[in-house]
Amino acid sequence: MKNKIITLAVLKEARIDENRSPFSPSQISNLLDKFSNLKIIVQPSKRRCFKNEDYLKVGAQITDDLSSADIIFGVKEVDISTLIKDKTYLFFSHTSKVRQYIGQTLKDDSVIYKKELLKKIINKNITLIDYENVRDVSGEGYRYLGFGRFAGIIGTYNTLNLYLKLSNKRPLSRAFEINNYEQIKKLISNQNFNKIKILLTGSGRASKGAIEMLEHANIKQVSINDYLNKKYNEAIFSNISAKEHIERKDGKDISKVKNYLFDTDIFIACHYWDPKFPKLFFPKHINEFKNLKIIGDVTCDINGSVPTTIRSTSIAKPYYSINTDSMKEIELGNKGIAVMAVDNLPSELPQDSSEEFGSSVISEILPYLIDKDDGRINRATTALNGNFCSKFDYLSDFIN
Repeated sequence: MKNKIITLAVLKEARIDENRSPFSPSQISNLLDKFSNLKIIVQPSKRRCFKNEDYLKVGAQITDDLSSADIIFGVKEVDISTLIKDKTYLFFSHTSKVRQYIGQTLKDDSVIYKKELLKKIINKNITLIDYENVRDVSGEGYRYLGFGRFAGIIGTYNTLNLYLKLSNKRPLSRAFEINNYEQIKKLISNQNFNKIKILLTGSGRASKGAIEMLEHANIKQVSINDYLNKKYNEAIFSNISAKEHIERKDGKDISKVKNYLFDTDIFIACHYWDPKFPKLFFPKHINEFKNLKIIGDVTCDINGSVPTTIRSTSIAKPYYSINTDSMKEIELGNKGIAVMAVDNLPSELPQDSSEEFGSSVISEILPYLIDKDDGRINRATTALNGNFCSKFDYLSDFIN
């Protein structure tokens, strides 16, 4: 990166409820100060959590025209019609789990979108580098970046707020209305969650964010053994990892989570799930969970590991209820199980989450993308030269 002029671009997001950015103005200012041969373009957006003028002030060019960009950074879904031929794009394509749809008639709009997106990427000879696949050397290990921490924080805040709502207590202001994590922490710390028992799954960024919020809510963490066997006069939670809730039986992986839900009031799912993994429980089990009234599905895999997640929800309308007999959606209330399944949780605190994400992009992506790759960029490259890379060749079957 010593001599060649490199132009980076910040894409405006296509979703009407998406307001995050891969870089904040202050981060762009630091990059331009550090690298004299760097140029940065920012597509103007009225929804982005940072103002266009703030990017302009720090030296970025504000324009819709990204034709001069070498590398284009987005966050989530892009507008397929605006994809530029022969460019390199980085964003979350959410296509790593589409294998289960190969050979099926597609009805879900989000899955149909993924198919059309991938087709266009191949047709336009676009290089796609998926943030989700930028991992350590094992290729299956630690993800170098993501919005998971804030997904866990906000997903748990929303779930606790749902509990207050259903308990006829005064609900707290929504996170996006407060738009300040420090104020949210103070607000949640003043609530009383009585003697509720919360089970939390996961061991990654999302579960760590969830634990952070539960601790601010003064909810005590206990071991799974104590959770199952002891009585408490205070609100408690227990966190279990996949290693703790998946066991091998008769040559198959099965989940033990249902064994922990018989005496659980709130279940918060923050674990990573893939269709090759076992489901946590099945609809036939739900009526056995006599105390379970709320499920906060931070993972938000539709028809995935949590059977009550029959659809995702929006920031504007984050909740719905499920009839436990029919597994059909009913009006939110004290009947059935209430579900929180917002699929873009970090957008409720867009500036905080964008700053954290951008910091990771700068430290964990840019040096290996622009200078010398240690393998992480190569492993995360989904499409190159008009074809899917070998690790992702199953996507050819998906789009065909």
